[in-house]
Amino acid sequence: MHATHTARSNSGFTLVEVLVTLLVLSIGLLGIAKLLLVSSRANDSAYMRTQATALAYSILDSMRANRQTAVSGGYSASTATVTDPGVTCSTAASPCSNATIAQLDLWQWKNDLAKGLPAGTGSVTTANVTDPVTGGSDVTATVTVQWNDTVAQQAFGAAAGNVSITLETVL
Repeated sequence: MHATHTARSNSGFTLVEVLVTLLVLSIGLLGIAKLLLVSSRANDSAYMRTQATALAYSILDSMRANRQTAVSGGYSASTATVTDPGVTCSTAASPCSNATIAQLDLWQWKNDLAKGLPAGTGSVTTANVTDPVTGGSDVTATVTVQWNDTVAQQAFGAAAGNVSITLETVL
């Protein structure tokens, strides 16, 4: 009888193979972490843009509800602070004029901008324009909302600073 010995090769991993695998895995995990960071900032920026749009539509809705005052320019406001009219129009016993309602709407809107957006502010302008189809006169309202989006802009390589949206509609 003849005994044969077959050479058995090691079936495990070497230390070099394990280290290379860990290096490749760690580079992949760092890439995923950076992707999560960028997507988080992009999501935050998109959220602020959505909030700004919703706030711009809210003042437009208030203007449509008080159209007579809006058409006469009662809702025009610059980015400066609007003062609190100091009245409440919550009961039928103390009704407010349309101009007071406009001031309350603007004051509440400015407060919502300041609370909802970092360094949030806005302006409302109205202008008479000629309708190109009918030739009649229409009143156009332009709402601009600004906020500071520095964190997200720097993440994307853009210059830091304020971002704004502008909505325009015919009242």
